[in-house]
Amino acid sequence: MSGATKRIHVVAGVIYGSSKQQVLIARRPEHLHQGGLWEFPGGKVVSGESPEQALKRELFEELAIEVNDCAPFLLTEHDYSDKLIELDVWAVHGFSGLPKGNEGQRVCWVEISALNDYQFPAANYAVLKKIIDASE
Repeated sequence: MSGATKRIHVVAGVIYGSSKQQVLIARRPEHLHQGGLWEFPGGKVVSGESPEQALKRELFEELAIEVNDCAPFLLTEHDYSDKLIELDVWAVHGFSGLPKGNEGQRVCWVEISALNDYQFPAANYAVLKKIIDASE
């Protein structure tokens, strides 16, 4: 990583459906970095926030859900050359509300066995592997 590369701390939620065989994914808006690809919902951690606080805030803003049961899942990094993403992923096993794309993004429930049918940013590959391995 060069000295000019920006480091960004991001949280993401692997939101499990009631059967634990589905997860919620969202499509990144075209105008954003990695636009058009699918992702696990979340966003940047702001100064003074814990990762758990950031996750709850981001999922409320993006999906209109209130997280009430979550736990750390995976911490990974990915260097996109122009930015280094520190991806702090949480498993969300309980929430209230019905998830919807509050920011106009498409969201859908996907069987874990079908996750490889969707295109994700490279930073998500370690997350996908862990989800799939844990479901087998």
